[in-house]
Amino acid sequence: MRISRKSRSNVNIVRWGAAFLAVSGTTAVLAAVTAQAGGTSGDPGREKPTIVLVHGAFADGSSWNAVVQRLQQDGYQVIAPPNTLRGIPQDSTYLNILLRTIKGPIVLVGHSYGGEVISQAAAGLDNVKALVYINAIMPDKGESFASLSSKFPAAPITQAFKQVPFRNGDGTTGTDVYIQPAKLHATFAQDLSQQQASVMASTQRPIAQSAFTDKLTEAAWRDKPVYVLVGRQDRAIDPSLERYEAKRAHARKTVEINSSHVSLVSHPQAVTDLIVSAARDSGHQ
Repeated sequence: MRISRKSRSNVNIVRWGAAFLAVSGTTAVLAAVTAQAGGTSGDPGREKPTIVLVHGAFADGSSWNAVVQRLQQDGYQVIAPPNTLRGIPQDSTYLNILLRTIKGPIVLVGHSYGGEVISQAAAGLDNVKALVYINAIMPDKGESFASLSSKFPAAPITQAFKQVPFRNGDGTTGTDVYIQPAKLHATFAQDLSQQQASVMASTQRPIAQSAFTDKLTEAAWRDKPVYVLVGRQDRAIDPSLERYEAKRAHARKTVEINSSHVSLVSHPQAVTDLIVSAARDSGHQ
């Protein structure tokens, strides 16, 4: 039996993705390749949307691991891309380009600072059918993390920051913000074990200080369905701020749970349930 050129091309794409995964261990890249090929079923018209999970500051894509496992068990194609944490202009542009490579409907999810990134990155993308905010910051157009959060009492985490200068390859400089390791458990992840928090402290990724004052130029939540999860014991973002954001965005669904800032780690089922609800409400199973 002869194989058409198109079929051979598709096979080569999948083989390339598998080879790249074997070399680098980068699951997000292979997931993006598979999504463009029509998902695991190879059917571009599949009903289920691609779920894109964007992590926040002090974290990486592995913070979504327990949520990814549950979504995959439900048959969803999932991508948890890297968020470079260099500021809204760079991070939202990077994500926007990735989203444009995905065929079919998308449910876009952001945790913490990732909420800002998805708000700007999703603007003008019709295939992004819903935005899900998990313990997130949701500035409006012209607002920054700093200006929005100033409307509420300072969160305890602000007393745990550590600043470290850095220099870019072109000679420009900046400041990275970390959480002091000894304070991460109490201010960021108090509903995890001390051992889990210690690992988080050691593997945390810093965010550029400039990201706190970057103003959004777009706010996709103004014209897309919004779903919000509020952590009642959040010590990184004031829960009252999270409720304010949900109300301002006319969220279709707001869920409150007894969790720290890292609900995606400590309560992955509640987070997964909200994401699936957004997918189903958008007309996709």
